[in-house]
Amino acid sequence: MRLVILVLFSLLASAQQPVLLWPNGAPGAVGTEDADKPSLTVFVPSPNPHPPTPAVVVCPGGGYQHLAMDHEGKQIAEWLNRQGIAAFVLKYRLGPRYRHPAPLDDAKQAMRWVRAHAADYGVDPRRVGIWGFSAGGHLAAKLATHFDDGTRPDFAILAYPVISLGEYAHKGSRDNLLGPNPDPKLVENLSNEKQVTAQTPPTFLFHTTDDNAVPVENSVLFYLALRRAGVPAELHVYEHGRHGVGLAPTDAVLTTWKERLADWLKKR
Repeated sequence: MRLVILVLFSLLASAQQPVLLWPNGAPGAVGTEDADKPSLTVFVPSPNPHPPTPAVVVCPGGGYQHLAMDHEGKQIAEWLNRQGIAAFVLKYRLGPRYRHPAPLDDAKQAMRWVRAHAADYGVDPRRVGIWGFSAGGHLAAKLATHFDDGTRPDFAILAYPVISLGEYAHKGSRDNLLGPNPDPKLVENLSNEKQVTAQTPPTFLFHTTDDNAVPVENSVLFYLALRRAGVPAELHVYEHGRHGVGLAPTDAVLTTWKERLADWLKKR
């Protein structure tokens, strides 16, 4: 019994402490500053009487230039913990210091790391999803459509995501990820609505019609691609709401989107 208590305290003490994805340096690192060191911050339900739990890698947004680590990171992790789900908030590399594929490399390594350390945190390695916001939604959708062995998410959650890098692109995200004059073939490859297959994981999408930063067409196009591929998907579009609302705690109507997500997660 004393050993169990010590293990629980050890896990709780390690929660919310960033862990480096590559302790010996990330591939392609251009320096040794904090910006060169992708990491995960761990949030585990405490205590969880019925492990193993599902887990989610959380990708905050910020236009591939900065990261909204509070309302699209920490607050999301705490909400997931209240649902009995472990959360791993990803600090991925950003432009213009880093271009593609560095953020995708970080997301892939995050999925590998969580599965490799699943037993340490009472996580089920067969139920590890990814949740992204805005540009973080592009990264999450990119992993859901550009995965390799061991990195496919078991489900994806996309909140007002950047999906297309073409007609409906968020120009800032595209420029920070690919530079000002990207190769058209790369733009096509990273427009995620064009890369959906039957192997893309089940996906939940949330957006608002009012979004004047990332057009709602991004989520609609991805949903239609999922539908054509026969991938289970759920799309919720609210009429009103600005971009970057997170869980929208101050909007009595918009905040209900998280209840729709909670219902969807129960089926996963």
